[in-house]
Amino acid sequence: MIQKRPTPPLSGTQQADPTTPPDAAATPRPGAHTAVAPLNADPALPPYETVALVLQGGGALGAYQAGVYQGLHEAGIQLTCLSGISIGALNIAIIAGNPPEKRIARLKEFWETICQPNVGVALHPFVEQSLFNLNDLVRQSMSAWHAASAMMNGQKGFFTPRFPPAPQITPGTPGNASYYDTSALKTTLESLCDFDRINSGEHDVSVGAVNVRTGNFVYFENTKIRLRAEHFMASGALPPAFAPVEIDGDYYWDGGLVSNTPLAHVLESRPMRDTLAFQVDLWSARGGVPTNMSEVSDRIKDIQYSSRTRLVTEQLRWSQYLRHTLMSMLEDIPAEVRDSKKAYYRLVEDLACSKRYNVIHLIYRNKPYEQHYKDYQFGLAAMREHWEGGQEDIRSTLQEPDRLAMPKDVSGFVTHDVHREELELRMQPRTRHARTRKA
Repeated sequence: MIQKRPTPPLSGTQQADPTTPPDAAATPRPGAHTAVAPLNADPALPPYETVALVLQGGGALGAYQAGVYQGLHEAGIQLTCLSGISIGALNIAIIAGNPPEKRIARLKEFWETICQPNVGVALHPFVEQSLFNLNDLVRQSMSAWHAASAMMNGQKGFFTPRFPPAPQITPGTPGNASYYDTSALKTTLESLCDFDRINSGEHDVSVGAVNVRTGNFVYFENTKIRLRAEHFMASGALPPAFAPVEIDGDYYWDGGLVSNTPLAHVLESRPMRDTLAFQVDLWSARGGVPTNMSEVSDRIKDIQYSSRTRLVTEQLRWSQYLRHTLMSMLEDIPAEVRDSKKAYYRLVEDLACSKRYNVIHLIYRNKPYEQHYKDYQFGLAAMREHWEGGQEDIRSTLQEPDRLAMPKDVSGFVTHDVHREELELRMQPRTRHARTRKA
């Protein structure tokens, strides 16, 4: 008979104890990071040792992440760890490569640059915004036009169609094996980012990529190597559109081919630390059942690129529950018993951990007019809508300071998703009403 493993008391979206306010007055332990003086309204963070921003890949949807960062900046939350993949890595480069007072302006400059076509003249921003505001049918038509423009012409400061085209069968070179040339991106990053600052140690910076030759997933970290524009470009080199990027004799593709979220990398780093992580996803796991082939293509992308987040979060929560359980068991064992079998208990002590993790999950929500090309339609008006959506979501999240509280539960691991919490609250009256009718 197969026995099911016990389920930790807390699962899914877990709420920190609302009766225990954030310990803003607590004295931080050595090396702990706390929030800086607020720009507007500091949510008074507990003494987390790591405050991380974790950004997924998702192409043009990445403006949503820029909006989330602006909301964190406005709240006075000081980040100590930055990690990203694909477009998330490019946003990380802009944030880490500029002083706090210039980051928002640099992010806007980056996004307003890459949301212009390489060829021809774009619509005047006022005209484009006015048309975009009419209705979803117009938005859908504009989105299709911008996606077609990206495919045919590329995007300014980002990528251009490769000419002559890459060979289909005859031998070529790895650096030319793609439909588009991203050499313009290197110029853009080097003009907007101070790589001395990225490597200064102000933040722990890491970006994920895949070694094309071995198929191994790797993280480029500023704590181990000096990061250059090529490391961030490699993280976003999604084939077959973009060619692999050569770094020290090896070639690397987009990290999203293996895992589109660097959350596990941040939370499993050693030594383990009390961590508050803002996980910003661009693909929603939840969605409707497709009714046509365009919706099928769109839904495939959502599921493909969002699934790792759910899997990783559940695995990490379970692992931390076991570590907390081991720590509790060790505390109940007399010291003389532990000393009698030092090697055995030393191993258990290495596995046990009392650190706590709070993951604030922000997920971009699909718009009714968006289709399967939403990740490569770089329209200026759509970009602004994505940006504003990120701002709204993080501001709504920070309205409840208890969401940032240090976990007090037995597992030491909680997650918060403002959209899911709001949905659960809306469903509660219906559930109670249904039970009443059944009775």
